[in-house]
Amino acid sequence: MDYRQRLKEVREDRDLTQEEIGKVINKSQQGYGHIENGRAELKIDDLIALCRFYNLSADYLIGLTDEV
Repeated sequence: MDYRQRLKEVREDRDLTQEEIGKVINKSQQGYGHIENGRAELKIDDLIALCRFYNLSADYLIGLTDEV
């Protein structure tokens, strides 16, 4: 699974909006939406912030493992 799809899936499973997650990584809804849609790359600092926010491993979020 592509990491963008994984990010979207995790966000939707937790009933969060792109705007809410954008705030976690200091981006607008549009800025975060660009990451999910492939128009922008996820920066490592943002990945770390999302791992902490979701309490998930980076391996899981980027699709290297299916284990939560």
